[in-house]
Amino acid sequence: QVQLVESGGGLVQPGGSLRLSCAASGRVIDINFMGYYRQPPGKERELVATITPGGITNYADSVKGRFTVARDNPKNTVYLQMNSLKAEDTAVYYCNFRLGVYSIRDYWGQGTQVTVSS
Repeated sequence: QVQLVESGGGLVQPGGSLRLSCAASGRVIDINFMGYYRQPPGKERELVATITPGGITNYADSVKGRFTVARDNPKNTVYLQMNSLKAEDTAVYYCNFRLGVYSIRDYWGQGTQVTVSS
């Protein structure tokens, strides 16, 4: 099994920055990609950013130029640096690791609240 532990998040003013971290432990093999999704209040979960072990990134249009996803492969850890935060970035952020070659499995963190408010 795989366990994900998230850290970071909290309350920040508009224009501020936050950094999220997510460390995976257990049988972490055959990583397809890792990254973050978020669920704003009253809305469905949406993609924020993902990164492959080789460093290929994918971002939602709404966060391009403001958020940066990075990884530390030996530590099985993914990071999300969030700059120039806006009120609409307020959400519960979930990290995700997608593993597997023939049998794809998604693992999720416990979620961390990010609130952008003055």
